[in-house]
Amino acid sequence: MSEEIFINVTPQETRVAVVENGVLQELHIERTRSRGIVGNIYNGRVARILPGMQAAFVDIGLDRAAFLHASDCRFNSEGDNRSAEHPPINGLLQEGELIAVQVAKDPLGNKGARLTMNIMLPARYLVYMPFSKHIGVSQKIESEEERERLRELVKVATGDDDDGGYILRTMAEMATETELQTDVRYLRRAWSLTRDQFESASPCTLIRAELPLAVRTMRDLARDHVEKIRIDSRESFQAATAFARDFIPEMGGHIEYYPGERPIFDLYSIEDEIQKSLMPKVPLKSGGHLIIDQTEAMTTIDVNTGTYVGRRTLEETLFKTNLEATQAIARQLRLRNIGGIIIIDFIDMENAEHRRQVVRALEKALSRDRTKVHIAEMSTLGLVEITRKRTRESLEHILCEPCSVCSGRGTVRTAHTVCYEVFREILREARQFEANEYLVLASQVVIDMLLDEEADGLGNLQEFIGKPINLQVEPLYHQEQFDVVLM
Repeated sequence: MSEEIFINVTPQETRVAVVENGVLQELHIERTRSRGIVGNIYNGRVARILPGMQAAFVDIGLDRAAFLHASDCRFNSEGDNRSAEHPPINGLLQEGELIAVQVAKDPLGNKGARLTMNIMLPARYLVYMPFSKHIGVSQKIESEEERERLRELVKVATGDDDDGGYILRTMAEMATETELQTDVRYLRRAWSLTRDQFESASPCTLIRAELPLAVRTMRDLARDHVEKIRIDSRESFQAATAFARDFIPEMGGHIEYYPGERPIFDLYSIEDEIQKSLMPKVPLKSGGHLIIDQTEAMTTIDVNTGTYVGRRTLEETLFKTNLEATQAIARQLRLRNIGGIIIIDFIDMENAEHRRQVVRALEKALSRDRTKVHIAEMSTLGLVEITRKRTRESLEHILCEPCSVCSGRGTVRTAHTVCYEVFREILREARQFEANEYLVLASQVVIDMLLDEEADGLGNLQEFIGKPINLQVEPLYHQEQFDVVLM
């Protein structure tokens, strides 16, 4: 698999595109005015304890208080079982208490950030847990022999004087003892500085910020199979090169500075793919298509045959369309960064073996996803339920906002409907207030309909109330908007 990373940097935002075999698979965006705060460590103050929810609100200096659940308090750091028995929240924390907390999830919608007291500091191959003794290995490293080798190397690298725990990341597979020792030295130094800053920091302030996106990309996404990393900012290129020199010297030759006049995302057609990713309809090569609908509760994906009619039997046509859809769905989930509950409505297939193959194909396609995904079996209605971990806003929520006309409904009332609302409003006003005449202010399309198709209704209404009704076009009004003015 050929993988390339392109980084576009402007004063306002940084964008990172991950391209596999010439196809855009992931897009990460960090805006200067609204940088993500996952990984940031704060000196927080407990603002309110909620015993009924076994949680607390913590003030970390943001507009909204952050949320800390009892299972994320430090007492539970010795194990990974979040369902383990734990003391009540009011036995763990007190209002006004100062605590060191780390952001686990960015604020989403109207929800504040999700916090944890089990602080973790990431490096290239290791994640350091200062309040744990555990040494864990990423589940994506499947070889038991390799997992045991890595555990032993960490024990050697840390020696007997380390008081923390470690998690070996997926990229640690086949890592050498020297590489792990480099990570250990960096993490010990980083934690020592963080601990010192916490002791002198003011309440509700930032203690340690996560790395900027361009450098974080080098740490989290730069792997051996990445052929090149092209950056169009000299400053970010120098920062990425310096990070690679200290932590991943083997990647130094893969980093390139792009000085071209043509925008780097235009050069590789990434801008076009971003625009397509905001559309609900996703075409398939066969002629079928997907319809993706994101809502507050869940995301639904509908698979349709479209213009694809197949060559043999109906069952074979449906099966091939569903198989093709699994690849497109896996890509769209990564590209749009869709999280939470996802319901996929595959086209109904009668053959049970075909249904199993579609689910297996979906599992294989999603296995490349860096985000944790759980897939349920296909239901009798042809529905597949997926849960995908949500740690940051989706691409649509970052780049778009609800329509100011329809308030996010996706539809507007017809001109006929608005005309009848105007009639009802005039009747309402006529019964409550005295007026010599009425003036209706509305959009062009509504005024045209009142003068044409609804002219008889307008005339009957004038005769019924005994007062003239005048019409005036307001160019700035949208189709649903109108006003009735008493003259």
